Amino acid sequence: MTCRQHQGLFLLLLCLVPISEQICPPMCLCLSDTVSCSSSGLAKLPRSLPSFSVTLNLSHNHLPWLGPNSFNTMTRLENLWLAHNQISTLPHGVFHNVSGIRCLDLSSNKLRAVEQHYFQGLWRLEELRLFNNKITRIESSTLSGLSSLKKVYLSLNQITHFPFFSIQDHSHPFLTMLDLSSNRLTQLPWEDVKALPSLVQRDLYLHNNSLICDCSMYSMFWHWNLRGYDSIKDFIDEHTCNINGDPRTSIQFLRNNRFFLNCTVEKAIMQPAAVFLSGVKVSEGDSVRLDCQTSLSGTDVSFTWLSPNRGLITQTSLNDTLINMFSNGSLEIQAATLNDSGLYLCTAVDTKEAINATREVKVTVLLPAEESFNTGYTTLLGCFVTLLLILLYLFLTPCQCSYCKQPAATSNSSNLPFVFSSSTRDPPNVETFKHVTFMDPTRCGEATEWEDES
Repeated sequence: MTCRQHQGLFLLLLCLVPISEQICPPMCLCLSDTVSCSSSGLAKLPRSLPSFSVTLNLSHNHLPWLGPNSFNTMTRLENLWLAHNQISTLPHGVFHNVSGIRCLDLSSNKLRAVEQHYFQGLWRLEELRLFNNKITRIESSTLSGLSSLKKVYLSLNQITHFPFFSIQDHSHPFLTMLDLSSNRLTQLPWEDVKALPSLVQRDLYLHNNSLICDCSMYSMFWHWNLRGYDSIKDFIDEHTCNINGDPRTSIQFLRNNRFFLNCTVEKAIMQPAAVFLSGVKVSEGDSVRLDCQTSLSGTDVSFTWLSPNRGLITQTSLNDTLINMFSNGSLEIQAATLNDSGLYLCTAVDTKEAINATREVKVTVLLPAEESFNTGYTTLLGCFVTLLLILLYLFLTPCQCSYCKQPAATSNSSNLPFVFSSSTRDPPNVETFKHVTFMDPTRCGEATEWEDES
């Protein structure tokens, strides 16, 4: 093949390969299917972005806006990071032809509203990060069509109302977390909140808002706290409300509940078959009392227990002298045995309201503390004797080889048995991610560092 033929073949290959889609912008770093243009001082998008990108990082720049069809050539895009820019609005069609996006990060920008067209077509979107903006309004159809959504971060904004009614089991079957903390919510549509899917209620974060104290609010949080939801337990001191709407009279209502003594929390939420889990440990031979604390109470409530070794237990059928059952549903085992270990199920039935609730208690019967101590002492003594024998073997065994018989001055600490060597190296520094309280830094390829832009 001649030189001219080689040149012709090379030009033919250049024509077949779309150069514009493969060239990495000079201010970016391209590696495999990831393109990072982070912290590059960009005031506008690069003219040509590689179409092979699965992850595109444009965070920590000065982008004031995004044009329509900004990413329409990037059909493989799944992760788009736009945090820490100056974006205040999104035009129609900005995500046209990139319906495969799974994670979208628009945190720490200047968005003031979330309009219904912003995320149209992103039916595969799983995680949406909008925290630390200036958002005051969210249109009711914003999340419509986002059927794959799992987590939504909206904390650190100025939101006063949220369309809870738009989130239903059939519309968002995978949604497990909604973060609305640190906003300006004063009142919530509690009927819509109670209608949320149970998984959303479990991880609905509402602390650090400006809620007005009332019985409906207290009842909802009281039940969530009773069920041990992490959204309540982890931020119990940050749950505050304002008496009569006056921010100067803010109280920690889950710490100071005297203001709600007249509220009837038992009947505020009619959710049958609520289950509360707990565990009890007792030494063999000791007595133990299992409570049947549920959301039901009153003279019309009756109780039954299902025991792992005694079957169904009721007040009328009780014939075991070692078992007592009280009017409040508590069950007392006077002398626990190993056979009493297992799962106990209490069912409370309100015959007047025709509702019920259950409580599960796991009982673990332990050996007497003295036996446990003796066993531990014996194990410790055995370890000590073994260590002593090893030391005797290492230091008292006579040396038979000639090179061992060297002056002590020439000995090297490196000759000591490896079992006594220890590493003094510090563990590697692991960056503590402090974005939003609930951010998972291992999810969706990359986590965004958070700074309060307000």
